[in-house]
Amino acid sequence: MFFFLLRRIGVMILTALALTFVVFYLTNLPPNLEKLAKSEASARMTDDQVDSWLASNGFASPVVQRYGEWLGVVPGWTGTTSDGRPTGRCYNRLPKDAEAPRYCGILQGDWGWSTVFKQPVTEILARSLGHTGWLMLWVMIVMVPTALLIGVLSGMREGTITDRVLSTFSIATTATPEYVSGVILIAIFASATAGISPWLAEHGWISGKTLFQGTATSAMDKITFWNFALPVMTIALYGIGYIARMTRASMTEVMTQQYIRTARLKGVSFRDVVLKHALRNALIAPFTVIMLQFPWLLNGVVIVETLFNYKGFGWTLVQAAGNNDIQLLLACSVVAVFVVLVTQLISDVGYVFLNPRIRLG
Repeated sequence: MFFFLLRRIGVMILTALALTFVVFYLTNLPPNLEKLAKSEASARMTDDQVDSWLASNGFASPVVQRYGEWLGVVPGWTGTTSDGRPTGRCYNRLPKDAEAPRYCGILQGDWGWSTVFKQPVTEILARSLGHTGWLMLWVMIVMVPTALLIGVLSGMREGTITDRVLSTFSIATTATPEYVSGVILIAIFASATAGISPWLAEHGWISGKTLFQGTATSAMDKITFWNFALPVMTIALYGIGYIARMTRASMTEVMTQQYIRTARLKGVSFRDVVLKHALRNALIAPFTVIMLQFPWLLNGVVIVETLFNYKGFGWTLVQAAGNNDIQLLLACSVVAVFVVLVTQLISDVGYVFLNPRIRLG
């Protein structure tokens, strides 16, 4: 197991370096740098003025060198201002006359400065990841048990009416994008003129005009059932169908195995056969799928967070990409790559523990 983890971590580091370099190269293409110069200095800058601004801000060096500076493995660029004072990557936002470090990249904790929010990138990421973390937590709490229950029940009763109904529900939720299901849920539960809210208000069953809030902005300060239910349900519905279908397929295959038939012939109750013999083996494939939901939740909530005006990681990623905020966009890519690689590692390790044949091999 130790050498397995060592190999996986080595591959993870190489993959992270390759992916982050690709993102760094794409975000530092000349058109993006020209747009950055004009947005930070003046929109009426000439080409020579743009080149001068880029050179004075450390963007004239080769892209590999700038990537090393951004990582923190190459000394940061240095220069002098018009009045003779030293300047450079590591001098930014330091107190006057303070001694600048030689290395100041992400490995040293310096993730840069957001040109849009005018704040350190670390502060923006901490805030947005905190908001998205709560959203991911409640989505997983709702999605995983519901999906497993639907998949197990459907796989236990293959070909019955129960199986057909649950399978239809799973396919329908998976085939419905979040921007469609979100709008439908808002129209049904959070509209003052449509859905069930006007009827509930007319009979005095709710105090306000709507049953749920159609925006999750207030959830950033205080999460309640009424302001957080709709975004959670919107994301969970899409994932429930996918996990349920995988669980059903795995459960159906396991229930036809010879050891299940032997247990039934020995007189073991159907409940014990499912819980003690079939369920663990049936969860091997869904476990991998469940772990892959974490990267999807982190990067795939862009539509939902924008729809419900919830300023989490997805919303921050959209703002960074739309406003050419290079440092923030690079930081978001690092977080996304890290989450993907770590969840894949956990998935591989968990798969080994769930499947004794792989562990023994």
